[in-house]
Amino acid sequence: MQDNQMNQLKTGTTTVGLVCRDGIVIGADRRATAGYLVVDKRAQKVHIINDSIALTIAGNVSDAQLLIKLFKAELKLKEIQTNRRVNMKEAANLLGGFLYSAIRQMSMMPAITHFLLAGVDNVGYHLYDLYPDGSVTEVTDYTSSGSGSVMAFGLLENLY
Repeated sequence: MQDNQMNQLKTGTTTVGLVCRDGIVIGADRRATAGYLVVDKRAQKVHIINDSIALTIAGNVSDAQLLIKLFKAELKLKEIQTNRRVNMKEAANLLGGFLYSAIRQMSMMPAITHFLLAGVDNVGYHLYDLYPDGSVTEVTDYTSSGSGSVMAFGLLENLY
């Protein structure tokens, strides 16, 4: 059994979000895989949305890229319509709605993406965990996403 475990291929993503006293720290690994193939060793998994919001991605890259484009456009449109900066709760709920809709569309391959959304508004710093089903959870300490999150949670629970 030990030989079998050593021969297993380790793939997937690990993203982490930490809530600090003076801000939020988010990060992700850089490797993108497609089955047994490493397709990119410098993949961008942390995306800047605007000057106060950033997010990490885990899951289907094409779905995440499309959702990020829609998210940026809708945030900008909402700011123009309301003549004010969108707060973090509104941003998180908007992205959660996109995720909810995406996974429920009829498709041969469902849209499975997991985001950690971080930012600041007039209330303070916020970190949200947005699951592929569209659920939105505000995080007060730390979280992780992706297939490597089990290992990350073990470290975070011991060291945070």
